[in-house]
Amino acid sequence: MKTYFDLPSVPAPLGPSAVTIGKFDGVHIGHQAVIGELIEVARDRGLESIVITFDRHPLAQLDPQARPDVLVSNQQRLELLDATGVDTTLFLSFDAAFASMSPREFVERVLVQVCGASVVMVGDDFRFGVDGSGDVDTLRELGAEFGFDVDLIPEVKPGDTRKVSSSWIRQLLAEGDVARAGEFLGRAPAVRGEVVHGAKRGRELGFPTANLSPESEGMIPADGVYAGWLTDGVERYPAAVSVGSNPTFDGVPPKQVEAFVLDEDLDLYGHVVEVAFVARIRGMVKYTGIDPLIDQMNRDVEGVRAILRAAD
Repeated sequence: MKTYFDLPSVPAPLGPSAVTIGKFDGVHIGHQAVIGELIEVARDRGLESIVITFDRHPLAQLDPQARPDVLVSNQQRLELLDATGVDTTLFLSFDAAFASMSPREFVERVLVQVCGASVVMVGDDFRFGVDGSGDVDTLRELGAEFGFDVDLIPEVKPGDTRKVSSSWIRQLLAEGDVARAGEFLGRAPAVRGEVVHGAKRGRELGFPTANLSPESEGMIPADGVYAGWLTDGVERYPAAVSVGSNPTFDGVPPKQVEAFVLDEDLDLYGHVVEVAFVARIRGMVKYTGIDPLIDQMNRDVEGVRAILRAAD
């Protein structure tokens, strides 16, 4: 996949092309269907397939207070887009200058001059241009003027009347429903970060954990204990994953991700690892002593084994 991070760096025009536009946060199954259709149309018509996306949610520029959490980091999103097989991604900065473009200016500068668009594929709720002043009808009018078609992309509704969306997946993760979030993502939700030193309480209890840096990439699900996987390079290990502050001990920061790798004694300090969440086992509980906590942790490990054995 060719990737460009600003318009001046693009060897314009890229086209003739088929183009789709969106934030694509999470690159979930709805996004994957859109991009799959884009690639198919491009192949049938002999066009370059292009995804236009942005380095931040538009609300980060337009209304920072309303900006949602992101499901994946920009680097994760680029890797997921690359895996779709799209030819080119324009990964543009949604800054004040971009946000101030009129619908006509966006079409002329980006879709026509840079992309050489022959067909533009969007959803029926697509908005573009300053203050979202352009809609699908606007795009069709400009397409007729500049010589490209506009195709509407059907919504993905897997067994529900509600379409798959990044906001719905955020809601599921906030509730700890990682299994259903994984269905809509097409993969287990995951965070990525460097393994850092913690208080070593887990090791003292017989459950040494890999503690992820607070600067981890990806949306962390609700507090609780999860069955999951820890991936270090090409190696993947089953893990019991704790999220949140540990209520049995004082002074533990909130939203800490700790992964206990089953049946392995690994030195992961300084490694950048990925922790994927398969299923939530339980919420966080404050125990009256160490022994009840150890008993529960042993039960958690056996629960993780059973879940991952069935899922793998």
